[in-house]
Amino acid sequence: MRAEIKTAMLMVAIVATVVVGIGVYFTSLDVPVQNTAMHKFDKLGLKKAPEMLGIAGYINADQTLEDHLRGKVVLYDIWTYSCINCQRTIPYLTAWHERYSDKGLVIVGIHSPEFEFEKDINNVRLAVEKFGIEYPVVLDNDKKIWDAFENRYWPRKYIADDEGYIRYDHIGEGAYDETEKVIQELLQERAEKIGLNIAVAQPLVEIREFEHSSRTPELYFGYNFAYGRNKLGNQEGFQPERDVRYSIPDKIHENYFYLEGTWKNLEDRMVLVSDTGKIVLPYHAKQVNIVAGGKSELDILINDIPIPAEISGSDVSDGKASISEFTLYNLVDSEIATSQVMEIRVNSPGFEIYTFTFG
Repeated sequence: MRAEIKTAMLMVAIVATVVVGIGVYFTSLDVPVQNTAMHKFDKLGLKKAPEMLGIAGYINADQTLEDHLRGKVVLYDIWTYSCINCQRTIPYLTAWHERYSDKGLVIVGIHSPEFEFEKDINNVRLAVEKFGIEYPVVLDNDKKIWDAFENRYWPRKYIADDEGYIRYDHIGEGAYDETEKVIQELLQERAEKIGLNIAVAQPLVEIREFEHSSRTPELYFGYNFAYGRNKLGNQEGFQPERDVRYSIPDKIHENYFYLEGTWKNLEDRMVLVSDTGKIVLPYHAKQVNIVAGGKSELDILINDIPIPAEISGSDVSDGKASISEFTLYNLVDSEIATSQVMEIRVNSPGFEIYTFTFG
């Protein structure tokens, strides 16, 4: 999963060893929910979901959104659309919305961007349409909601009960059965409290979950984002705010990327300045994705030959990837994790690349 990069990295590393991938469910099974006084007393140690302040835009909702959350079970999903880990959770979220929205569940997608282009509401709208998201999405461009939840991760899910108390917290992908069971229990709790006779419990959503394997870690092209995890293998290195001519060395190493051509070094990305350019990546993974933009045509090679159709990603056709909008592009999708050398040939200037992600 993605972690916010900056001064909190040490704290995140410490916390992550304890909580990464863990869902925490807070409830009291020995206090009847009908006993209102005891029920409230039992929640004294719990936090309430914060107000959603500083919203920069609404999709599938408007400024009255928070009015519609009162008295409902609310799943807050903190995500950003070019994050592959976030994308893999969306089928579950859309299925839960379809199954439980008429039973008292509201899902709110809190879109907290990592990159500048993710602040554009038109880009987010395109992603919402692409992923079939029908629940409300709010743009948290200044990360005020992110900060109010004291969050540091993409994706992260919080579930608040009908009184607004946070009863569940999960970082990253996975734990889908556990999360859905919490939704069912809190909806049943709400139904009993307000006297509704609805059948909430039912078979859990079945979606083929992506199976992770040992893989190359995420690689960043922006000099600020790469701070503390520099994997640029060229001897020229990062040179902030400069146009740098790179040459690929004779010897390359796995988990590093290498550039050829002239590239402008920016805080969050690199932009090809020369007429053509090249990226070479020795990797180990099942999937390879790039977050990129700038209208370009890419030739994708694996071990010096055009990428075979059987491992071509969803955004590759006949060995080529067409880059248009700023988003995540899937270049490799194979059944098993293997070690390969990818070469990306860029045939025109203006191509912008932010990161490699792997599955």
